[in-house]
Amino acid sequence: MSLRLFDSGTQSVRDFVPLVEGEVGVYLCGATVQAPPHIGHLRSGVAFDVLVRWLRRGGARVTLVRNVTDIDDKILTKAADAGEPWWAWAMANERAFTAAYDALGVLPPSYEPRATGHVPAMLDLMTRLVERGHAYVAGAGDVYFDVRSWPSYGELTNQRLDDMVDSPDDTGAGGKRDPHDFALWKAPKPGEPATAAWDTPYGRGRPGWHLECSAMAHRYLGETFDIHGGGLDLRFPHHENEQAQSHAAGYGFARYWLHNGWVTQGGAKMSKSLGNGLLVTAVLATVRPVVLRYAMTAVQYRSMLEWTDDTLREAEATWDRLAGFVERATERVGAATADEVAAVALPAGFAAAMDDDLNVPAALAVVHETLRAGNSALAAGDDATARDAMVSLRGMLDVLGLDPASPQWTTAGGDDRAERALASLVAAELDARAAARAARDWTTADAIRERLTAAGVVVEDSPTGARWTLAAPTDTTED
Repeated sequence: MSLRLFDSGTQSVRDFVPLVEGEVGVYLCGATVQAPPHIGHLRSGVAFDVLVRWLRRGGARVTLVRNVTDIDDKILTKAADAGEPWWAWAMANERAFTAAYDALGVLPPSYEPRATGHVPAMLDLMTRLVERGHAYVAGAGDVYFDVRSWPSYGELTNQRLDDMVDSPDDTGAGGKRDPHDFALWKAPKPGEPATAAWDTPYGRGRPGWHLECSAMAHRYLGETFDIHGGGLDLRFPHHENEQAQSHAAGYGFARYWLHNGWVTQGGAKMSKSLGNGLLVTAVLATVRPVVLRYAMTAVQYRSMLEWTDDTLREAEATWDRLAGFVERATERVGAATADEVAAVALPAGFAAAMDDDLNVPAALAVVHETLRAGNSALAAGDDATARDAMVSLRGMLDVLGLDPASPQWTTAGGDDRAERALASLVAAELDARAAARAARDWTTADAIRERLTAAGVVVEDSPTGARWTLAAPTDTTED
């Protein structure tokens, strides 16, 4: 395996060598389901989907674990404000995340554990830490990790303990020995529902955020695994705390740390607290899911994705060029099978770019070179070269989750009755137009074309007959 990845733990690009040859274990911090997802929430899902696809393309057997945090201070608060049971609130938002992942063609994880389903595993880990002297009971239901007991605390983010600030998400009922100590278990707060707590030998309470992920990673991937991933904002305190408690428990934990950049607006991280969140449902009401997927994939995963008014327009124009070539080539030379696309040898430049820390922009440069060669071959009537280009292009885009001919995008991943009805109606109109042209009834033929144009259907005549596409939406935004 020639893949090289930027390891956030060492702050260096390293050769990726899996723990077990041919197998890769990945733990990805998933959603805290306090609210429906905005597009910033999907950045990590899309970024690590590309990693998984590339690893699998190289023949690796990948186990991806992406957790769901379904018990949390914010979940309890927002559910109470809405007058809903906390677990119902969490489930509704979990479904919204799942629908968003599905809409963008993110492959399902191997396992998607919920925090509330793994309390016994958390208790086992917490007990191990208490017995080893790395955790203490501060009061009934309050258990903290003792950061001073672990000399390597801060090594993931290269910080000195005395230079850190304590994390606001770890404030509890008191009793901390050190302000930097973080909660493993939290006693119920006044007014919290009784269903949001579990009995333990240390008192009734609920898990701390950091404990959840360490326990679930251990449960599904073992004491040591290959890659731990998540958003850049999780490096501290979440991932620092995960690593410290896991190492203190005697586990090797993650061998590589990967962190994706944010979606930003005006240079600021997209978040609801800043009032600049774009809900996925709102975006998908105005643009095709594949266009949003392209926009989120085209930037290298460690880079910030600055979201502007042009982001989706540029992505849509590029996608239409790629999909248009695949459609024209397929009409001319026939469709490629899924097996053919999966087995095609990818251009060396594309593979080199992907092996270079998933350098998608450089990989897309090879895609566009192939697109230009394919279009030139079609124009020259060179069907063999056009077909080779089409299969190669589809193979590369498949790695990025963007194969235009995949069922995910040809049926929009869901109910395609409207699409099929439209296709049937337009086909009938084009048949009538062809009959009028054959009878040299140009008035009727032109009237049909004008009717289709008025309906937003663009007709293009070709040697093999008329083909149609939907006109690009016009921008009606007023200055």
